[in-house]
Amino acid sequence: MGNDVLDALLAAFPLPTLVIDRTERIIAANPEALTLIGQHVVGRNHVTMLRQPALLDAIEATLRDSQTRTTQYLGNDGAQDTTFRVSVRAAQQIGQTGAVVLAFEDVTHVEQTSQMRRDFVANVSHELRTPLTALMGFIETLRGPARNDPAASDRFLNIMQDEAERMNRLVGDLMSLNRVEGDERVRPTDNVVLTDVLASTLRTLRSLAADADVTIEQEFGQDIVHVAADADQLKQVFTNLIENAIKYGGSGGRVTVRVSTLAREPALRAPGVRVQIVDYGPGIDPVHLPRITERFYRADDHRSRALGGTGLGLAIVKHIVNRHRGRLRVESTLGEGTTFTVILPTLENTG
Repeated sequence: MGNDVLDALLAAFPLPTLVIDRTERIIAANPEALTLIGQHVVGRNHVTMLRQPALLDAIEATLRDSQTRTTQYLGNDGAQDTTFRVSVRAAQQIGQTGAVVLAFEDVTHVEQTSQMRRDFVANVSHELRTPLTALMGFIETLRGPARNDPAASDRFLNIMQDEAERMNRLVGDLMSLNRVEGDERVRPTDNVVLTDVLASTLRTLRSLAADADVTIEQEFGQDIVHVAADADQLKQVFTNLIENAIKYGGSGGRVTVRVSTLAREPALRAPGVRVQIVDYGPGIDPVHLPRITERFYRADDHRSRALGGTGLGLAIVKHIVNRHRGRLRVESTLGEGTTFTVILPTLENTG
């Protein structure tokens, strides 16, 4: 096969593909392979250009016995590390003495998904292990040293109830997260009055705010704002954000819930509404803000656990807002407070 024909054939391949002959030279590469490996690889020794032992071993073995092999190649696209699954196949019809053809398939997303799954299982296991260990320890104590101690039994049973409720909240949040992730691509269609959802949420949280000695200020304006939404999910978003503001920013003594509409919302490039939940507490260190909506990520791990947080609330909020084709913004200044902003398209922009 002539080089012109070979080059034309490789150019039609969507995957990065190159050919190495038995003199160990790269004799052809399509544009995708040149972008991946380097623009001047043709004619060069493959060892010089590829350099990764696992891939070199697979090439040399296939040159020797013509057996097909699969291995990995690690690259970097300038923004992140990339992982390729490389198929190494013998091609006896190329050149005088045959060659091997390498095809690089980008499997970075598969590796990332696998890593996320492993991290998720590890995090769930860690979150469950602590209350389970506590429950097992108290059960052993109640069966032993505290068997005939009513005061100790009451104290331990109260702690056991708290730990069981913590596990129940975690399981509930996991189920909720699973549901909202499953629904994320299905756009809601119900016509919902946004301030009605907010008013209902604030009624539910009134006792929590009173117990924390926090005043909730409502700045809803006069406009009746309609959005295409799942009312229950929106209430879940606002309950989570306002509850967090009360618990973590309540030292400021007040929480503001503000609604404002814009004829052209910059984040959506279309008409939209902003719901801002503002607290005046200690704020969040800027280092945490980029990761604050990750599953199980906590800016203050000890305090979050003490207040009953599962580490999943903001992840659920993010997915629900995404389902509503909205945006979630977080701004915070240490010592001054935190503002969570939910940006949603108004009903006229949801079709």
